[in-house]
Amino acid sequence: MKHFNPSTTLTSLPKQFFAGLVQKVNAVIAQGHDVINLGQGNPDRPTPNHIIQALQQAVGEPVHHKYPPFRGQSSLKQAVADFYAREYGVTIDPETEVAILFGGKAGLVELPICFTEPGDSILVPDPGYPDYWSGAALARINMEMMPLLPENQFLPDYTSISLDVAKRAKMMFLNYPNNPTGAIATSAFFDETVAFAEQHDILVCHDFAYGAIGFEGKKPLSFLQTPGAKDVGIEIYTFSKTYNMAGWRIAFAVGNASVIEGIHVLQDHMYVSIFGAVQEAARQALLQPQDCVTELVACYESRRNALISACHQIGWEVTAPEGSFFAWLKVPEGYTSQQFADILLEQAHVAVAPGSGFGSHGEGYVRVGLLHTEERLREAINRISQLEIFKKALTT
Repeated sequence: MKHFNPSTTLTSLPKQFFAGLVQKVNAVIAQGHDVINLGQGNPDRPTPNHIIQALQQAVGEPVHHKYPPFRGQSSLKQAVADFYAREYGVTIDPETEVAILFGGKAGLVELPICFTEPGDSILVPDPGYPDYWSGAALARINMEMMPLLPENQFLPDYTSISLDVAKRAKMMFLNYPNNPTGAIATSAFFDETVAFAEQHDILVCHDFAYGAIGFEGKKPLSFLQTPGAKDVGIEIYTFSKTYNMAGWRIAFAVGNASVIEGIHVLQDHMYVSIFGAVQEAARQALLQPQDCVTELVACYESRRNALISACHQIGWEVTAPEGSFFAWLKVPEGYTSQQFADILLEQAHVAVAPGSGFGSHGEGYVRVGLLHTEERLREAINRISQLEIFKKALTT
């Protein structure tokens, strides 16, 4: 059979980090081991029943059997505007400031294609969600990394960015609550972000995937709550985490009208919007009582507390995340994050994501997902505590 060579666009894409992790985990499972997989970000709880019922009812409506409007159902976009008014006190024009997305990942990857030229530069958090790199590769642009350091609460320090780099940058990705560190943003930081973006004419994309998940009574801030935010950027919000709808592949972007229009233009050529019944279910998710979200956040906080407590009990000094459903755990001295992750998988049958997979400043950490019961999280830490390498690390 003839072999067709892929384009340079395909060959330039970064290696899919999570695909490699899944292969390693599956290999250990195939050997018959009970693996506690804390390495991925796939929500473990079902979609709330009222959302499922909304889909089931909508599927039977003939209007949804036709092509939906290219730019999404007006009813869903209005629900997005109502959601932002209710949750964040932010006014959104549903027709010009909302774009319906095929999952948050799609929007993040599309944005550099819409607003940069080959050879341009964008600012990317390090560590950060690896699919930011995918959009940069597809757009053939350069990435300038913004280190997220513990001494700065895992927030970028704009004063450390050189004037030359700032002048070249066309876009910036931010993500709070943060994947992988679990950090949250402050209003002061978002004020600094708007000022920096205005000064250097930078488009800000705030990835608000974990927007509902804040702990100890702290509601994560929307970037759009910041005065001037819509002048410089957008926010991407997904149903995947807030409503356990990861498999439904639906999200939205809100904010600057010119950016929203650019997303619409690209998507006009790629899709004919999302199945109307899914859009109707998403609309109901936003408008119905949010008890399911309150319960979900409480569940993650309880799991977080169980995990961090178990770590402290075995002498592993780690910091509790402030948001998201991830914990960012320091690797014991003497091991790289990849080495430590491999040992945990092979010897304890506990899968974690090595921090180096999120960028060079992720080295020295592993990311753990709060996506198992408290009992399984405690069992995972207990397994780790039995490893000789871990015992030695704690005594050195």
